[in-house]
Amino acid sequence: MREQETKSLLVVEADPAERRLVSAVATRAGWITVGADCTEMAVSLLQGPHGREVQAALIANWDEESGAASIAALRERRSNLPVIVVAKSDSVAEAVAAMRAGATDFLSRPVAPERLVEALAANGDRRKPAGELIPVSEKLSPELSLEQLIGAAPEYRAALAVAAKAARNRLPILIVGEPGTGKETVARAIHAASLRSRGPFVIVDCKAVPANVVDSELFGHVKGAFPGAFSEKSGRMLEADMGTLVLDEIAALPHSTQETLDRVLATGEVRPVGCNGSSSIDIRLIATSSAPLPESFNQMLGERVCTTVVNLPPLRERSGDIPMLARHLLQRFAEQELLPPLSIGNDALAVLMRYGWPGNVRQLASVLFRAGLQCDRGGLTAEDFPHIASQSRFTNRKSDFATNISAQSSEAAMSAGNGVTLFTSEGHLRTLEEIEADIIRLAIGHYRGRMTEVARRLGIGRSTLYRKLSDIGIDTAA
Repeated sequence: MREQETKSLLVVEADPAERRLVSAVATRAGWITVGADCTEMAVSLLQGPHGREVQAALIANWDEESGAASIAALRERRSNLPVIVVAKSDSVAEAVAAMRAGATDFLSRPVAPERLVEALAANGDRRKPAGELIPVSEKLSPELSLEQLIGAAPEYRAALAVAAKAARNRLPILIVGEPGTGKETVARAIHAASLRSRGPFVIVDCKAVPANVVDSELFGHVKGAFPGAFSEKSGRMLEADMGTLVLDEIAALPHSTQETLDRVLATGEVRPVGCNGSSSIDIRLIATSSAPLPESFNQMLGERVCTTVVNLPPLRERSGDIPMLARHLLQRFAEQELLPPLSIGNDALAVLMRYGWPGNVRQLASVLFRAGLQCDRGGLTAEDFPHIASQSRFTNRKSDFATNISAQSSEAAMSAGNGVTLFTSEGHLRTLEEIEADIIRLAIGHYRGRMTEVARRLGIGRSTLYRKLSDIGIDTAA
């Protein structure tokens, strides 16, 4: 059995305490850290006998003035060395500056240990998705309504149809999808389409909140409720009163918290930690999960949360949507003045459609942004995505995928708007039943689940519409 390769992380930071913090997290993730208090020492270490073992570098105190020079010095010795930067601000402008300087990933303080581990994994293994540029890919997520969300794949339109119908009521919703599929974007669109659109929209990342303080974070606490509770805290559920509360990765909540949450949702009463009294709240819960809820999840809470389930397909299962997504994202970058207006050629789109996208839409946004930063022409071509072409063999895609996309279907997808797909992946026309089903899903999303309006616009009666919905398999009780 071959010995596992040693992975070394070069940490450039003058403060020894900061280096120790990074080292502790990296060590738990299987990395060996080498510290340098300045760029000159870092370059010297790269030139040393163990320099070739360094698989990534981290500049722990990024600033735009000196950071570019530091990256250039490191890259002079190792041209392909991934460089992660940590900045005090999470602004998009600073992320853009770091990327222009040559950084391969961008983190902001305070750095969550999980985010640092993800960045190390992404930049230390080329089979993993490239660094996701969290401040860029997420802060540029547009506030789109459900009918404006990009995608014509039947599975995606079906998911949006369920979301549009469920937006009208106050029952909990579970959005299931791999990381990067757009769960938060869909949650925001549901909130905007609901009667609570003028109320607060509060997000809690359940994975990022330590188990020992999650009850305080959600339900609040009174002064003196536990050591360190020096003042009263209202809690995120109270902040979301009359609005929407999103619990990202709800399965990460401890079992005791799941039980308490179920009681709060059942009674509409929230009791802060250490308090004998309670407060009435009226919230709409949207939970997200990267996978179906595990069997160990609280049964009562699971049944309550799964009243309506929106399943978002991964990008690899709707590759025909990539052209319209790519054009949309490039347009967003131009509108934010982060990139000049850029077109994208069919040769580039073909490369993107062949890739498996383990990081889904978020990774696509990151890849397009990186390519746009380095592009000195008016449009992107296949030459701007060499890393995507070289990584395709690691994504479990069939090697003949490109040959299975005929000229008709490929061209149709590349020129498509946000409409209905007419061709199969083999280039044949889809059946009338399949096209009709997509049109109905599209109409439900466009008219936000208002069935009377959907029936009127489609020119059919409500009874006919509901019969067709039953044939399609959309639950009209959602």
